[in-house]
Amino acid sequence: MALDEVHISSLVVHVKPESLASVKAQILDMPNTEIHGESEEGKIIVVLETENQGYVTETIDKINNLENVLITFLVYHQIEHFDSQSEDDS
Repeated sequence: MALDEVHISSLVVHVKPESLASVKAQILDMPNTEIHGESEEGKIIVVLETENQGYVTETIDKINNLENVLITFLVYHQIEHFDSQSEDDS
């Protein structure tokens, strides 16, 4: 019986307000990222859905290294486990 997992994480990314559009575009170019909100003050809500925790920390580092990103915060992280074999059988 094979067990798989999915990691669901939400981030708040604080950017220079004048760079909001360009940073959003760069984030959306990254795999497994979705933007669920933004503010004029330069805050972006990002959701990640990945297969492992390493990708979450790697993505946070990549976002932090984008030009005009001030800081990225991990707000929420949940791990969902499921049996991939039982899903294949249905």
